Amino acid sequence: MLDRRFSLDELEDAPGTLSDRVYRHLADRLMSGRFAPGDKLSLRAVAEALGVSMMPVRAAVSRLSAESALDVSPKRAVLVPLMGAAQFRDLTRVRIAIEGAAVAFACDGADAAARREIARRERAFRLLSRSRRPDLAEAVEANQAFHFALYRAAGSPELLAIIERLWLRAGPVINLDLRENPERLKLGEAVRFHAAARAAVETGDAEAGRAAVAADIAGAARFILSKGRLPE
Repeated sequence: MLDRRFSLDELEDAPGTLSDRVYRHLADRLMSGRFAPGDKLSLRAVAEALGVSMMPVRAAVSRLSAESALDVSPKRAVLVPLMGAAQFRDLTRVRIAIEGAAVAFACDGADAAARREIARRERAFRLLSRSRRPDLAEAVEANQAFHFALYRAAGSPELLAIIERLWLRAGPVINLDLRENPERLKLGEAVRFHAAARAAVETGDAEAGRAAVAADIAGAARFILSKGRLPE
């Protein structure tokens, strides 16, 4: 199912070629969980929604397919890939190692502006979790925004690029966690781990930062696997 919340203004403001901008637009939606595993994308609908021709959309989809973020069938159908439990466990292990390293770097070198952004994103997610009827799609996006505030604070474009590629594949599965399971948000585990990661950056405690992000990723993974939605 195609997410209809595209913004032409947002596309026009993005840097790079038109195909780069379409790529970035679709990548952001994959990372923030606006697409779920098995969703089908219509290239024509994407082109029409963004007000562009088919050519930059095809180029963007080709890049995302090369990164295993989208599947293109011989009949040209474009799908968000399904993921098995074993593959998800492996992805989770890699995320814990790589994203933990990024948070450790952030603890060692985040500047005042980065710390303020982390605090702002942490507070936004916390307030959403306390809402009587939280917008779960917004919660997924707020979770992603907090994590990437942490990772940008590491000051490593190379490491950030690796994490983005991991989230291209993880984002749609994370969608199964918060967006479809409001009880997960109410449990408050993610809120506690986010607060711990924020505190670790503020105090410069790299090991505490690693531990907080590892617990957050692992907790979400356990919850998703417990639902039995990913085939073995």
